[in-house]
Amino acid sequence: MDIVMKELFGSDIGLLSLFTIGFIIAMAIWLVFWYKRKINRNE
Repeated sequence: MDIVMKELFGSDIGLLSLFTIGFIIAMAIWLVFWYKRKINRNE
């Protein structure tokens, strides 16, 4: 597990993967709130 964390936080491709995962999670949260607001506005 130590090797995995070192690769994730220590290499360029690991940091890019971490950024991508974070961006996808943030985008999913934003979409959920955006759709909820759209649904509530149309009712």
